[in-house]
Amino acid sequence: MRVFITALAVSILTSSCGVFESLNSNTSIKPNDSFVLGNNEHGSFKVKLKNVSKNDIDVYEAPISGGTHSRITVKPNESAIIKVDRNTALYFENKSNEYASVDLKVTGDLGLSMTYKN
Repeated sequence: MRVFITALAVSILTSSCGVFESLNSNTSIKPNDSFVLGNNEHGSFKVKLKNVSKNDIDVYEAPISGGTHSRITVKPNESAIIKVDRNTALYFENKSNEYASVDLKVTGDLGLSMTYKN
């Protein structure tokens, strides 16, 4: 019985730690500004995002070695899932004259830098 209780306690603790396997954020982006996620060395990660603002948000990948690719436009109230390679940043561009807001759920490598850039 003691082994069963110990195993049950360990499985509950392990499953409750699943909360720490993702990053959840509502991120605001100034007018004509960008939010940059992962502009540092890191492993791959996945982002589930929802544009919760009134204007479009452009999203694209930029390897830290240079260049950009995979540009998409996420319209208001639309969602997208983006798988990002290792050592690649994900840019969220707000080209409007109003604040933008995006809900993010990030999984995978969470050792990601987070900055703003205009």
